[in-house]
Amino acid sequence: MGSFVTCLEAALDGTVLPHDIPQTTHEGRPLLVRYDLAAVGRAVDRDALRDRPADLWRYAELLPVEDPANRVSLGEGMTPLVRCTRLERELPCRLWIKDESQLPTGSFKARGLCLAVSRAKELGLEHLAIPTAGNAGGALAAYAARAGLACTVFLPRDTPRVACLEVAHFGANTWLVDGLITDCAQLVREGARRYGWFDLSTLKEPYRIEGKKTMGLELAEQMGWRLPHTILYPTGGGTGLIGMWKAFAELGTLGWLEADSLPRLYACQAEGCAPIVRAWEAGERFAEPVKNPSTRASGLRVPAAVGDFMILDAVRASGGAARAVSEDALLANMHRAARLEGISLCPEAGACLAVLAELVREGAVTPEDDVVVYNTGAVQKYVELIERELSDLGRPEDVDWSRIEAGAL
Repeated sequence: MGSFVTCLEAALDGTVLPHDIPQTTHEGRPLLVRYDLAAVGRAVDRDALRDRPADLWRYAELLPVEDPANRVSLGEGMTPLVRCTRLERELPCRLWIKDESQLPTGSFKARGLCLAVSRAKELGLEHLAIPTAGNAGGALAAYAARAGLACTVFLPRDTPRVACLEVAHFGANTWLVDGLITDCAQLVREGARRYGWFDLSTLKEPYRIEGKKTMGLELAEQMGWRLPHTILYPTGGGTGLIGMWKAFAELGTLGWLEADSLPRLYACQAEGCAPIVRAWEAGERFAEPVKNPSTRASGLRVPAAVGDFMILDAVRASGGAARAVSEDALLANMHRAARLEGISLCPEAGACLAVLAELVREGAVTPEDDVVVYNTGAVQKYVELIERELSDLGRPEDVDWSRIEAGAL
């Protein structure tokens, strides 16, 4: 198993850049990793994957790390694809949740930062930095610690408490900021200028996409190389959606998919921060930044996505759409999944279930459709959203059993 990476390519204009030196963006826009897919096809076939370990490195030929000694791993992948038969009674379709909450550090960010840190190590970088609204910071801190690299993280002060503590717990230089993630990003850029930090912000380097791409590779393999009709994905910076679309294109070129049809992609956002939805509805390719963004789903509180055109291109090419839902709807669906399926659904994924309910009502999703919702993180990282008053029975000898019977019968 080895990498077949050939170059980096600017996503906006196709400019080709070398992959063997550290790269960030081209004229402020993202870069994509390209591979010699013909050589990949000659070297391996999909059936060979069955005998490999169940982690994301099983797709090594489609990943950019060239020397296996540079892989920085915490056991990431393969996450479960859970059939949700009780939710299906309320949302008639064949519904699966791809549960990324079971990854290291409890979210899908482990995939992207695993690859970004591995490649940073391979390219000789020493100090990594990131702005984050939560889960990316913890993932970077963990993988940087694993790699023995220095790490600095800036978080908005109102980031969920667990996420802030997690970053510090893994030993990163941790700074809270009175502002938004965009303000944190400005501090990272200034630190990069002053001190030579390498900026691992969303889509400011090419390798986080490659880690997120494995969500699509895994899904195809888990579904017998047939993709679902519909995928709903919580979209802040959108790296995962972009990565999956890239994965499906690469699998198609390799001839590994059983059918030519691709899934409809739905980018799901919160009404209080929906730049992609606004651009989609206006027929624009680029999104205007949102002023005063507001949502308790911190992963969706991204007022401006550097990969906005890539998200919108993928959604349009797939025949899907961008949709936004209310805070009440996303929180209600987060709780509904927990009660009905026992899945630790994060509020961002709650937005996806709320969008799915709308699509079912509109007839855009039917009982015959295979639908996959990505749960991008664990609800335990949002203790502020699940706090509630618990029933206190007092001392065992003083228990009033009538209270217990009321709930048990």
